Amino acid sequence: METEVKLTKLATCAGCGAKVGAGTLVHMLEGFRTHQDPRLIVGYDKSDDASVYVLDDETALVQTTDFFPPIVDDPFLYGQIAAANAMSDVYAMGGEPKLALNILCIPEQMEPGAVQEILRGGYDKAYEAGAIITGGHTIHGAEPIYGLAVSGFVHPQKVLKNCGARPGDVLLLTKPLGIGILTTAAKADLVEPPVLERIYRQMATLNKAARDIMVRYPVHSCTDVTGFALLGHSYEMAQGSGCSIHIQTDRVPFHPEAYPLAEMGFIPAGAYRNRDYAQAGVEVRGAVSRAMQDILYDPQTSGGLLMALPEADAQSCLAELRDILPQAAAIGYVTEHRQAWICLE
Repeated sequence: METEVKLTKLATCAGCGAKVGAGTLVHMLEGFRTHQDPRLIVGYDKSDDASVYVLDDETALVQTTDFFPPIVDDPFLYGQIAAANAMSDVYAMGGEPKLALNILCIPEQMEPGAVQEILRGGYDKAYEAGAIITGGHTIHGAEPIYGLAVSGFVHPQKVLKNCGARPGDVLLLTKPLGIGILTTAAKADLVEPPVLERIYRQMATLNKAARDIMVRYPVHSCTDVTGFALLGHSYEMAQGSGCSIHIQTDRVPFHPEAYPLAEMGFIPAGAYRNRDYAQAGVEVRGAVSRAMQDILYDPQTSGGLLMALPEADAQSCLAELRDILPQAAAIGYVTEHRQAWICLE
């Protein structure tokens, strides 16, 4: 539906590009007093996608929250994308989302019909995921913001963390990059409607199917690629795992229209924050263009899963993924830690 005031005009930044830089977050959370509980097997101190709390021998609770300003003008689509993005963290832990709460901020000038459509989009994705939105909280504010607080479940012995990659693993990525660059350029009307439709469909696609395939394989580590970009999330995986991650840049899937736009300088602010955070741990080997590097630092909204699994299982897993996600790709490998955390080849 069309709104009199375009949603993206009400926001100063869009989607996961609004995310505070990873380096800033680390310093914000330093030195806090927290309770210790042996049932909390993943907490905020691990830079992981969600917290995990063991309920019993068969069940662990996965909790996360995610919300952001509009990245599209269609309110229903915005609700879908924000909900898919919020539930992605549960899928990245190997879990299944079950309950969710709306988080909504609306400006005074927003039409009631647009607000209803945002919520309807969120409910639509929750229904597709098999989750139930049970309530939430709404406030007035300067900019529209929407997302979910999500609870899910996973077997305690099958939790996938971002810190379990092992030497010899192959890295699989399930969605192409370039979302932040393309949505930035779209504000200047430099992206054709068919391209926009393609990236909108991608952002609204749940990571449920990828998760359902992934859990049938001996995956050692997983994270979803969102606001910190491929290199930011890879950097956290490498450091947490104590390994070096090698990205074979010619194998990384990305929307081809993003490359010339990156060359022209249509780079979201979040990409610069991601570069500031991760570049000290990145070694560029060979001729990797600045535009390609910008794509690797580009913040993704509702991006794909990045998983590390044994080489012996990678091809079978990738073949299954490509049946439903044709652009899924093997993009690199893991070695023992040497000089750099991330090597671009």
